[in-house]
Amino acid sequence: MTHCPISILSAVDFNDEVIPRDDLVRTAREMLDEHGYVQLVNVPDDFHYVDFASEFGDFVPNYGGPVVGDVRPEPGMEDVYHAGNTRPLTPHTEGYDFTTPPPRYLMLWCVTPASGEGGETTIGDTKPWIEALDDSDREHLYSTVFHWKTTDGIARKGLDLHTEHPVLEDMGAPTPTVRFSCNNLLHEDDDVAVRLQAEWQRRYADEAVWIRYHRNDVLLWDNWRVLHARNAFSDPQRHLRRLQIRPAGVLAGVQG
Repeated sequence: MTHCPISILSAVDFNDEVIPRDDLVRTAREMLDEHGYVQLVNVPDDFHYVDFASEFGDFVPNYGGPVVGDVRPEPGMEDVYHAGNTRPLTPHTEGYDFTTPPPRYLMLWCVTPASGEGGETTIGDTKPWIEALDDSDREHLYSTVFHWKTTDGIARKGLDLHTEHPVLEDMGAPTPTVRFSCNNLLHEDDDVAVRLQAEWQRRYADEAVWIRYHRNDVLLWDNWRVLHARNAFSDPQRHLRRLQIRPAGVLAGVQG
């Protein structure tokens, strides 16, 4: 089932005047709190993406070190699970393979949208899904330390990461911080984790919002709360840029 986004914010007003940054940031925060994500549309060519993102925290480098990452097809990656190809990505949070807390927010913006069908980023809010868990399963996901590994594509680049974390943690946000992966959570047949993966994939298929990009569009979401995935596409020119954002002052890093 396809669901269109409702948390949409225009960068210009009804007179086509650019909305002041402070007002834009304030409204984006309100929409993030309510929906877990916000899509920014009508974005002018001279929009300062990095400056806007810095209002939400400090930047976390992408794999390999770049702070602003590129998401586009890469040579030699079509046969593995990896963001740098045209294949679909399954629902997940970002940073489950980090030893540090995962990024609080992720921000994508569109340099070149995919022509033809596919290429949508899809997102699903786990807040009601966590509330639907029975008490014993919720406690198990808080108290059990699971093994996680990085994607095959990142491992091919020489970063074969393995970490240990629970699925749910409290990190000071209004909702629990979620780590989730359909294929890189090594649950060793843990019944609760197996049920969680099956149920959340089912709910994601039924409830996820599809974000179809136009040039300059921005998608910002709460990675502690929201799962994301991607639909397959065929256009090799599709190109997004990506920033990962941690709460300001949590760890030393690149400042906004």
